[in-house]
Amino acid sequence: MRNFIKKAVALALSCTAALGLAGCGETPDAETGAVDESGNTVVKVMFHVDESSAEGKAYKQRVSAFNTDYKSENIKISATFKARDDNSMTGYDTELSSMLNAGNLPDIITFDAPNCASYAATGLLYDLSSLVPQDVQDDFISLNEYDGKLYGLPIQESSAGFFYNKALLDQAGVNVSGYTVENPWTFDQFKEVCQKLKNAGIQAVDMRLRENTGEQSTYLLYPFIYAAGGQFVSQDGFTATGYFNGTGAESGFRFIKDLVDAQYTSFTVGADSNSDFMNGKVGLYLSSGWTIPDIREKYESNFPSGWGILPYPKGTVAASATGSWSFGITDNQHTDKSKIIKALLYLVTPESSKAITNATGMIPALKSVETNYAAGSPESVLRNQLQTTGKERPVTVGYPKFSTCFRNVLTAINGGKSVAEALNTEATSLQQELNKLKGV
Repeated sequence: MRNFIKKAVALALSCTAALGLAGCGETPDAETGAVDESGNTVVKVMFHVDESSAEGKAYKQRVSAFNTDYKSENIKISATFKARDDNSMTGYDTELSSMLNAGNLPDIITFDAPNCASYAATGLLYDLSSLVPQDVQDDFISLNEYDGKLYGLPIQESSAGFFYNKALLDQAGVNVSGYTVENPWTFDQFKEVCQKLKNAGIQAVDMRLRENTGEQSTYLLYPFIYAAGGQFVSQDGFTATGYFNGTGAESGFRFIKDLVDAQYTSFTVGADSNSDFMNGKVGLYLSSGWTIPDIREKYESNFPSGWGILPYPKGTVAASATGSWSFGITDNQHTDKSKIIKALLYLVTPESSKAITNATGMIPALKSVETNYAAGSPESVLRNQLQTTGKERPVTVGYPKFSTCFRNVLTAINGGKSVAEALNTEATSLQQELNKLKGV
């Protein structure tokens, strides 16, 4: 991991321009960044979580470990935590945009995988292709790439599915043991299970539709469109018309609408609290691996008959959610990346991966991390699904606009518009943004 250097035109940063990212007693260096009073090159890293959260504490532990291990090399990580909203990336994105415009980006940032293309195209992310050894790249389940270049390394991998309360399923006479990643249930079978739960007087499923204000709803729901045979944009990421409002996409959104129309779910299920499923009021709950530690640490006693995770139901094909947060080096004024890359690679080692995923309940991003998941455990289901049917969100420089349009479709459907009308409106809006980004 030594002697990785890319030479470019160096622009000096003043201490006041650092806007808090260069601490007191640090001297700006045009090539490597800030240098503290002890002569340490300070690598600035910005994390997207609250430092008091379990994930934040895991990052702090890895930062501390790096600073100990690299003390003799006079390299030190300085961490900044800019917690994003629970259900929105907007604040974090705004912070990054402001830093980019002001020329005071930190050296390393965390970023959500689907934003890779947008960040790379706007010059926020630095090309890592020549900095990360091939054997390191090969160990990742997935990489953050755009236009044939590497821009990020995943912190962890994600997958989502339907958490279930076995006691409520038993009460409704439902047996889901045969629905596995290898033998997924179908859209029709999913509806049959929901109907049986409804017949038993049980709220069938929480699709998290009430949380349609940020990326979370897009992340959890986009696989239904792929499963129905739909697409969102063309392969080059610049055409939405005919894709976002295509017949497959319409079929996928209609499936979601069918669940609402049949009163299996609604836009207000769990509106007062996210704990309805946790407290035994809902049979199925759409969520990601982050819910696993929450149940085990706080709600295990509320599932006396047990709980588990079912894969996404299959339409014409099987598809499931994937893509999580990653580390990337910013394209700031520091032209010598040799010390910065050491910090980044340390933050994605197997030791770091274990520490972070133990805190989040997510899936390690590295193939080499031994997980030892028990057969049939929630973690094993999610990892198997990830590797078998995981399909990333659309790769497009217009991803932020896409996510907004996706949520607007759901809002329009809830407001009484037909699926076709909502899709046509948002396809036009997305196409206008893509044309602008392409310079048409």
